[in-house]
Amino acid sequence: MPQSTTIVIDDIPMALTYKSIKNLHLRVHPPDGHVTISAPPHVARAVIEAFVRSKLPWIRQQQAAHQQYVPLPPVEMLERESHYVWGARYLLHLATGPRYAVELTPTHLVLTAPTGSTPARRAAALNQWYRQQVHQALPPLVARWSARMGVQVTKVFVQQMKTRWGSCAYRTGHIRLNSELAKYRPHLLEYVVVHELVHLLEPSHNQRFYALMTQFWPSWRADREELKRGLG
Repeated sequence: MPQSTTIVIDDIPMALTYKSIKNLHLRVHPPDGHVTISAPPHVARAVIEAFVRSKLPWIRQQQAAHQQYVPLPPVEMLERESHYVWGARYLLHLATGPRYAVELTPTHLVLTAPTGSTPARRAAALNQWYRQQVHQALPPLVARWSARMGVQVTKVFVQQMKTRWGSCAYRTGHIRLNSELAKYRPHLLEYVVVHELVHLLEPSHNQRFYALMTQFWPSWRADREELKRGLG
């Protein structure tokens, strides 16, 4: 039977399990970044701890990436269901029409769909609309912050992402943003833009990266927590 315990290294709690395997295995799990270690029964505790300490920079980098994103619960696309646009709550109203369309009123998010459309197809139409909202908001943000930081963004992508708010390919200058950001307050999209552009200056989530975040976006910790709390 596997034997489990908890060890704490550099203030990071980790679940250690001894099992019938040949090598040590270390994992950082989404979405909260918790750490698990699997070890053969014969490996000494000191050897395990030395191995983990050698991986601490990687562990912290993975935790930072995982903890940045907490997915919202799935929607059912029902009449009067709550939906959010730039941090404001709207009630969903389902209308029938010849083509898919989305419109905001002061109190409702109106989704028009052809007769016989499925909840999945209506959700896809709404996700596409959110994607358009982010696309429209991005150009002035990217232009302002890339000039301020002295970096060059060569291409911007927006898509629904399952594991993160954004990503940066620092070698090519490409950044990618999650269309779900259109559901949150506008300054949180700007925070994620800054986060990804800082990666053009420092690819890793290390001490220099967080120093640059503090320089350019001093409220990054509070904004990261707000994204983690979700909506509602």
